[in-house]
Amino acid sequence: MKYIIILGDGMSDYPIDKLGGKTPLMAADIPNIDKLAKMGRCGLFKTVPDELPPGSEVANMAVLGYDVRKLYQGRGVLEAASMGVILNSDDLAMRCNLICIKDGKIKNHSAGHIPSEEAHKLIEALNNEFADDKMKFHKGVSYRHLFVLKNGRKEIQLTPPHDVPGTPFADVMPRAYLPEAESTSAILTDLILRSQKVLSEHPVNLKRIAEGKDPANSIWFWSAGYKPEMKTLQESYGKTGAVISAVDLLYGIGVYAGMDVIHVEGATGLYTTNYEGKAKAAVEALKTHDLVYLHIEATDEAGHEGNVDLKMKSLEYLDKRAVKYIMEETAKFDEPVAIAITPDHATPCSVRTHTHDPVPFIIYRPGEEPDSVNEYNEISVKNGYYGLISDDQFIKALFGIKY
Repeated sequence: MKYIIILGDGMSDYPIDKLGGKTPLMAADIPNIDKLAKMGRCGLFKTVPDELPPGSEVANMAVLGYDVRKLYQGRGVLEAASMGVILNSDDLAMRCNLICIKDGKIKNHSAGHIPSEEAHKLIEALNNEFADDKMKFHKGVSYRHLFVLKNGRKEIQLTPPHDVPGTPFADVMPRAYLPEAESTSAILTDLILRSQKVLSEHPVNLKRIAEGKDPANSIWFWSAGYKPEMKTLQESYGKTGAVISAVDLLYGIGVYAGMDVIHVEGATGLYTTNYEGKAKAAVEALKTHDLVYLHIEATDEAGHEGNVDLKMKSLEYLDKRAVKYIMEETAKFDEPVAIAITPDHATPCSVRTHTHDPVPFIIYRPGEEPDSVNEYNEISVKNGYYGLISDDQFIKALFGIKY
């Protein structure tokens, strides 16, 4: 049997007054996903333990069956793997966002989704100003970049910028948990403050301001850690795999999991992403791999923006432009294909950040009797076959392994 996981990042939500008390999943027109729910078995998946932050790095590792309590080292190390940045044991890697600050407050976590071409010029300027044999910035995609500090300590409170829009940035600056981490905290704080002068004067930002766009006028560090020790899918389950995304984080998880990384032209991480291209690439990858992990980011970004209409549109695009094609094409395979659909975590529009809530999922395994669930949403799946699961139970259920 072949397997595909369609991961709608942050799809799950809370009831919204504007939608008559429905969630976006309840209100959106998603006939293909609903059809898959009728064909398969459903449940709720507690992807993130309460003691860990509900980030995509934790949740996506959990979807693939990893023990996140033991292996979680932050987002930066995963993105480093995706970017081909080789980490030594004493390297502290962390995510470095380009953000927009206005009137002393964090306006957004993405500098208005700055394009990569402009962002790379800013990262080059930061390296020219600050990089040395102990620290360096590495270019990523759009606002998502990497910072590596040699001999850094990770016992620091670093607040994800998407968690605190509208908050005075001075209130959420790096803070050491232990005295041994004070010097690392001081370095990061100093870089944030000094970056604001460099970036505010850069021609890229002066041009963005003139065009009425949000400037990338500060860096922001978060999710720091060291290189993790992860078994591959082949070692754990005897499966080969491929990952398709537009986000470095997912590619990094794929690298550590021993999966092939597939890039699709026009994959943006937004609702403008190339849904059709990613769906076709997923189907093609299934011909040569046991498992394909198709990650689509758009619903998460809409949740962070608090944009209900955009989240609805993103869900409907996912349904009609990706899921429909995958269902139709995999039905033609000589070998049966199991299809799973799940978010990694919830990103409710009302709070504009990730939460620890269990997320609804579908697992369709050809030949298995379906449960009584007829539509896919946060409430309907409570009556599903799987009930509430956690840890490695999702991946084992997909592979047909007892847990």
